[in-house]
Amino acid sequence: MFKVAITGPESSGKTHLAIALAAHYKTAYTPEFSRLYLEKHGMAYDEADLLEIAKGQYNWELAYTRDAKRLLICDTDLLVIKIWSEVRFQECHPWIERQLHLHPYDLFLLCKPDLPWEPDPLRENPDDRDQLYLRYLKALQDMNATFTEISGLDFEQRLQQAVSFIDRSLGLAG
Repeated sequence: MFKVAITGPESSGKTHLAIALAAHYKTAYTPEFSRLYLEKHGMAYDEADLLEIAKGQYNWELAYTRDAKRLLICDTDLLVIKIWSEVRFQECHPWIERQLHLHPYDLFLLCKPDLPWEPDPLRENPDDRDQLYLRYLKALQDMNATFTEISGLDFEQRLQQAVSFIDRSLGLAG
């Protein structure tokens, strides 16, 4: 199964892009487990909660793979949880780090935070999205990950950037 992770700071269009890509490729996408978890348990979370969120995201990816057709689109990924943990708690649980290396994603779509901030009770970082973006960029470079940056205010342009990169990576582009 070819896994595409959509990553980046909050309010950078990850979910919208995941849904559109899943529709375009007629495949499954893994929703963001942290939304379900935080809606159920509240925003007063600790480091142990982030480990539970990471495990939930990982298990959802395994479950949604059954419904995917050659390609699984992941709305967020373990890198998001790793950076979230490092920013919030100055460390990341070794299980999260280990899973990033043992079960890598094939491609990453790094969403630039050049879209307007959309308030949401589950979002925390409206003022440091550019700094967070640079953390994602460095992490992907350090991982030698295959990735592209998705940017622009026009959603169709962002979607086309993603489709073009995925098609080239799958050998579908002519």
